[in-house]
Amino acid sequence: MSKASQSVVVIGGTGGLGRAIAQFHADLGCKVVITGRDHARTTAIAREIGWNVRGIGLDVAEPETVDVALADLEHVDRLALVAVERDFNSAREYDIARARRIVTMKLIGYTEVAHTLYTRMGAGSSAVLFGGLASERPYPGSTSITTVNGAVSSLIRTLAVELAPVRFNAIHPGIISDSPAWQEKKEAIAQIEKRTPGGRLATTEDVVGAVDFLFTNKGVNGINLVLDGGWLLT
Repeated sequence: MSKASQSVVVIGGTGGLGRAIAQFHADLGCKVVITGRDHARTTAIAREIGWNVRGIGLDVAEPETVDVALADLEHVDRLALVAVERDFNSAREYDIARARRIVTMKLIGYTEVAHTLYTRMGAGSSAVLFGGLASERPYPGSTSITTVNGAVSSLIRTLAVELAPVRFNAIHPGIISDSPAWQEKKEAIAQIEKRTPGGRLATTEDVVGAVDFLFTNKGVNGINLVLDGGWLLT
């Protein structure tokens, strides 16, 4: 199957890495669906990305709404679960509501999307879930994010077994040097890059390429791919 004929769904595709993944596939001519919490904003961004992109309003932190929101999607070849929210939540000053939301989004919400769509995905289809390296390198206030990213590592394995033959893999980005969160921190980025083996951190382009690899390489199933330019070695 040519990439141009594929149907790609990006959960959390309105900005950052999700939007870059959607743009990559739209530029190839794929039929792309992106989701975001606000329907009007998501629809507008879909139009900006390309003529072949559709926007759907969906908050995966409200998993009971997933089935209805995605009801009219037909065959799905590629599924990227990128939706996340920045969260600061320490064990010393624990906010239960914020913790509940991020856990619901990335574990229950991601699983419900997979549950909803897997019957529309065939033997050649694949999904990529986004975790992150806070699971390996926690920082003050990362309690919830560290927990859910670690859980994504295990979630893909049970999904790969229970929802076979669809392939499920996870990508765990470290610091993405050109991401919105880091673009204004050039001095900090430069100092970190000096310590990495290759003198660079991962970029958005690297992430998009890694997702494409996990989507298309049929030899990978149930793996966790770290993408950090060697940051964990520093």
